[in-house]
Amino acid sequence: MLSENHAGGAFELKGRMATLTVLQVLTADIDELLKQLDGRLSQAPGFFTGMPLVIAPSASVALDAAGLQRLVDGLRARELVPVAAVDMPAEQAASAGLGWLRNFERPADGSATERGKSKSPAASTTRIVTTPVRSGQQIYAHGGDLVVTAPVSAGAELMADGHIHVYANLRGRALAGVQGDGNARIFCQSLNAELVAIAGHYQLSEQMDRGLQGGPVVIQLQGADLQLSAL
Repeated sequence: MLSENHAGGAFELKGRMATLTVLQVLTADIDELLKQLDGRLSQAPGFFTGMPLVIAPSASVALDAAGLQRLVDGLRARELVPVAAVDMPAEQAASAGLGWLRNFERPADGSATERGKSKSPAASTTRIVTTPVRSGQQIYAHGGDLVVTAPVSAGAELMADGHIHVYANLRGRALAGVQGDGNARIFCQSLNAELVAIAGHYQLSEQMDRGLQGGPVVIQLQGADLQLSAL
């Protein structure tokens, strides 16, 4: 932690873990991208408002400075919050008012790795929660699994580096493998979730199989798709 060293201490800089959604750009046609984005936003009005985004062009997309600026402007007009970019020059990101991140799926030395390769949690620990998780609460199991034996209300958020187990009604959000572990799974006794996600891949309630809602479900990642199956 870094702190301003004078009487009264005006500020502190602290390292904090935060979940960021990556917008993978698969086309240089910004109009088409925004059109498709509008379709996704219309499925859940207000759900994505204020969501911080990292813009990540795919390897096959050449996103120039003008295209990046149009994309940033379009996202902000839709009340999304682009905060940083990856896989592009830092100067280009800065010109659009964005921060710059090194590609977190590639080693710093630039050696090739398989995109989307699963990562394992740094430690094997389990956090157990036995009381109801209320709306507005966020519970995070750092370095391991999260086990919840009480109901999870709408508006609550569960996060874990490993698996998530909910032995009750799940009505909020559940995000497993948040550090990139694609082998993480979500198990719940009664699925009524607003959103489920594994390693950054998510589904909204509107996208889930109606036949599975309200019943016991296991959620796992297969390739780039979430698979929901009855237990």
